[in-house]
Amino acid sequence: MRAALGGDADAYRALLGSLRPWLVSYFRRRLKGADSEDLVQMTLLSLHEKRHTYDPASPFLPWIAAVARHKLIDYVRKSGKRVHVELDDDIVGDDSGGLPADLARRDVEVLLAQLPADQARIISLHKLQELSIDEVSATTGKSPSAVKVAIHRGLRKLQALVGGKPAETADE
Repeated sequence: MRAALGGDADAYRALLGSLRPWLVSYFRRRLKGADSEDLVQMTLLSLHEKRHTYDPASPFLPWIAAVARHKLIDYVRKSGKRVHVELDDDIVGDDSGGLPADLARRDVEVLLAQLPADQARIISLHKLQELSIDEVSATTGKSPSAVKVAIHRGLRKLQALVGGKPAETADE
């Protein structure tokens, strides 16, 4: 997306091509029927129309996931259909139609780089490498309660960075 915003037409075509399978999967998992193709097209059109609102300093996947989710919600409201939308939907999707894992990994790295190094390491150990609190404590030399606090505060900061509720204090 950054290259596309810089005028690289090939990068923009590649971006749209890589998004299409994920969008198809995203909408098909939530809608049963042919409406998913319409939503894919509406989302890609919205991406095109709103691309100037994307902040290149922010991760792309949460941004496009929000666009897709808003299109789904708009569709559901207009059609009167009932659809279950999880609040914590995964943005990468499944292996059959997800965005490449390297894009998601890069976005996570960009986000974690905005945290203090120690906090980012603790979150990475616990959430990405799936170590228990006790294992993270032993690895870092911090008490289990300090590890829990670091994870909680770090996740709140990450949530604020991707447009969730803002972090309450600057020292968290």
